Amino acid sequence: MLKAKDIMNTDVITVSPETTVEELGRLFIKNGISGAPVLDSDGKIYGIVTENDLIKQNKRFHIPTLLRLFDALIPLEGSAAVEAEIRRMSASTVSEICTRKIITVDPETSLQDIATIMSEKGVHLIPVMRSERLVGIIGKIDIIKGALGEADKQKL
Repeated sequence: MLKAKDIMNTDVITVSPETTVEELGRLFIKNGISGAPVLDSDGKIYGIVTENDLIKQNKRFHIPTLLRLFDALIPLEGSAAVEAEIRRMSASTVSEICTRKIITVDPETSLQDIATIMSEKGVHLIPVMRSERLVGIIGKIDIIKGALGEADKQKL
């Protein structure tokens, strides 16, 4: 049975929370990657940032629908959600757009469990951690390669 250590990429490109959004985009293009773990100054995982985070920055801003009730205007969507969307769209650093709720696996996690996590949680990039340290990363293509018997088999 294949495990995370059999299919993960060990040459992981990472960014810091202070990396600019422009630098991030250029890094993705230059290296042909779709995301990267975000590490703090101590090398601990801070978050994960993907192409989707960059794409969300460029989407149309949805102005919330307002309901007029007598002399009051009542937003039909939460103002906190609108504020969060504005912050994300005007972000200049990775810390402002990255996902902080990170799903990770350890090197012994099975390919089937990783595929299940990706499918059920809707994630496309999973950091592989050992003792709170990043040791690899698994993307969707790594799952496909593993399932087809074409994993790179990079051992730790």
